[in-house]
Order: sequence, then C-alpha cells, then structure tokens
Amino acid sequence: MVLDKDGTTTIVFQENIALAKFIANLNGAYSKIKNDNIIVNLFSFSKLTSSDVLEFLELSNTHRNTKKSFVLVTDKVSYDEVPSQICLVPTLQEARDIIEMEEIERDLELN
Repeated sequence: MVLDKDGTTTIVFQENIALAKFIANLNGAYSKIKNDNIIVNLFSFSKLTSSDVLEFLELSNTHRNTKKSFVLVTDKVSYDEVPSQICLVPTLQEARDIIEMEEIERDLELN
C-alpha cells in the first residue's frame, strides 16, 4: 500500500493485490492517517462492484464521524449504485474538490 500525503490529505493506493487484503492493510495503517482527509484510489482494481465499495462503509463512517473527509475514487462503479453515506467520485480531481468543499463547510460549521 502506498500513502501519498499532500498537506492534510492522504491518498491511498495499491498495486496488484486482492481487495480484501487492501482493506485489511488500510485498516492496519489507519492509525497513521486517521488525522488526515483520506482519498482511496481504487483505479488499480480492474473489476469492482458496488458490493466491493460497500466494504469501505464501516471505515468511511468511522472516519467521517471524526469530522474528516473519506472519498473513494473509481470509475468502475457509479455513485448512484452505493448508499449516500459513501462518498464516491470518478476522478482524483473531484475527490480533491469534495474535500475542499467539506473543509469549507466544516470551517463555516455547516456540517
């Protein structure tokens, strides 16, 4: 697993590994990145379903409850296919934009 820190945001991505192992690794590394906004780049997974994305729900909810952003990035699954509790976007730029908007909302205490 690769952790790429950029300011208060960490982008997480992985090459050539099963999704279950990736999630286990992410949970194991969570203590290192729990104070950052997190972008999980899922582009290395050639096949991804909405059920696969739901595997991130618990971690996403835990992280978002700490007033930090948690965004999944893939173009294999549409955001219409997952519950609204999961933030899913098709590009890294959109993930950065979401985090910027959520930061503004938190600063203004709208969230």
